[in-house]
Amino acid sequence: MRKEEKIIEELKAQQGDMWRIFKILAEFIQGFDALADIGAAVTFFGSSKFSRRNRYYKLARKTAYMLGKAGFSIITGGGPGIMEAANRGAYEAGVTSVGLNIEIPQEEEHNPYQTVSLKFKYFFVRKVMLLRYALAYVIFPGGFGTFDELFEAATLIQTERILPFPVILFGTDYWKELYQFMKTKMIKTGTIEKKDLAIFFLTDSPEEVVEIIKEEVNNKLSILENQDLLPEVKEALKRMVSL
Repeated sequence: MRKEEKIIEELKAQQGDMWRIFKILAEFIQGFDALADIGAAVTFFGSSKFSRRNRYYKLARKTAYMLGKAGFSIITGGGPGIMEAANRGAYEAGVTSVGLNIEIPQEEEHNPYQTVSLKFKYFFVRKVMLLRYALAYVIFPGGFGTFDELFEAATLIQTERILPFPVILFGTDYWKELYQFMKTKMIKTGTIEKKDLAIFFLTDSPEEVVEIIKEEVNNKLSILENQDLLPEVKEALKRMVSL
């Protein structure tokens, strides 16, 4: 390839990268603008493959409904399965039901139970939005994407990039062996510490999920009360975590 051709190819590549940066920035702005006033919210994860007859679908719907009646907004990835169930529960409870949709070959249809629906091209932008406004994660049985979100949250909390929050693993029969592996093998080997598991809760009860998250809200409010902040700043923060 001649020198001139190399220069042209390099400039074309750089031009593409710059345009990509602007598209990424636009997605961040869209998400931040749409969710800025969402208030106390909980993010749900789980398999997109579960049908409406599946027991985890039914439990996710019930859990989201109960959280909605307690005053929480619900955020999901906007797809079928557990995401649909959680959005449906929130919709039926009459609270904000957020779907952060993304186009992938395996999931062509977004669920119809979203009162706030956003569409993303970039997975990492969407992941920031799923995390940024959540007071807790409720994670139902799922595949690689669900595990990715689980360990992303654990990594960010472990490295103190974000403040700790509850990561609730719903379905003890599904999660117990993974939790046991972390508790025994990983701690014993020294790859994690015992305190790293403090964020995890295993349950099969929608009622317990609500209680865990309510306690998290109360803990955050008590911290705010003891901070020397400007009144308007304190009130703004309270609106983010209070019901």
